[in-house]
Amino acid sequence: MKDTKYPFHEFFAGSGLVSCGLSSAFRSVWANDISERKAKVYRANLDASILHIGDISEVSGGELPPAVLSWASFPCQDLSLAGNIDGIYSKRSGLVWQWMRIIDEAGDKAPSVICLENVSGLVSAHGGEDYRHLHKALTERGYMVGAVLINADLFVPQSRPRVFVIGTKGPIPSSLRGIRPSWAHSNALAKLGESIADFIWWDLPRPPARSIALEDIVEDDIPFDKDRTTLLIPERHRVKFRESGSIYATGYRRTRNGRQVLELRCDGTAGCLRTPAGGSSRQFLVRRDGEEMHARLLTVREVARLMGAPDDFELPGTYNDGYFAMGDAVAVPVAKYLAENVLFQLVEAANGLE
Repeated sequence: MKDTKYPFHEFFAGSGLVSCGLSSAFRSVWANDISERKAKVYRANLDASILHIGDISEVSGGELPPAVLSWASFPCQDLSLAGNIDGIYSKRSGLVWQWMRIIDEAGDKAPSVICLENVSGLVSAHGGEDYRHLHKALTERGYMVGAVLINADLFVPQSRPRVFVIGTKGPIPSSLRGIRPSWAHSNALAKLGESIADFIWWDLPRPPARSIALEDIVEDDIPFDKDRTTLLIPERHRVKFRESGSIYATGYRRTRNGRQVLELRCDGTAGCLRTPAGGSSRQFLVRRDGEEMHARLLTVREVARLMGAPDDFELPGTYNDGYFAMGDAVAVPVAKYLAENVLFQLVEAANGLE
């Protein structure tokens, strides 16, 4: 978008997919994560010199290089329906307050624009109180704040709804400031926003129709070696798969009524990727060949494609390492969309360049 890219801080950087997505307008000048496992992927693809591995509680806001944007994909475990929903003051998701401390320590050098990313539970769990606390803390620090919910399935064949809390200390261009909920506000988010007096309704253009299908991410030369798993597919899912006319479906193993089943998604979109903590967290690819069905695990490259990572994005380490790096990340095209449709404009406005 411009020859000189704006500097940004990348908190909870993980494997670096946010940096890839923002790269049309921004360059990371400082990144942090605690996972050496993810750091191997970051270093293999991005500027290793800016990555600092360690506990965020040990980071001093006064020592960071200048930046105009701070992005923080803080831990979701305590806000996710797949986790324990302990909330935003718990041990893991509560690390967002360490990020807030760093913003405070930066003082008048704090970035003028911020973007926080997390699961949809941020706005739906505990009656929206987790978001309310976060919103209030950000407005007390001088940011005008609102949130949007964007599903990665607008860009890639993976259902991955995520909340993005966006704030700025600069003027808001009229083209970005709506007066009511839009396509980027779920019912829960719209209801919550309407109850907050200073909530900003970010007005974003609807992305064009997705051009990539599930079959487009499949590696054709990988053997289907988990056919016994197809025995776990419930009959109603078999019927649904056949009636869909699709060749491929994805599925997760789940326990229903005391027995294990493989539940399929047959709409040409994969389920939301997870980190591989156990066998049930790995997603299967099922291929239909007439009345027969064959199964295997998604490959690491297929998982990366579902996150919008380019095929030259390196994934060093084991299968689980690669799956972990992708399953706990932000989809590249979503970050790119936000960079080009709201974050860039806010930074320009905050710096008097719009």
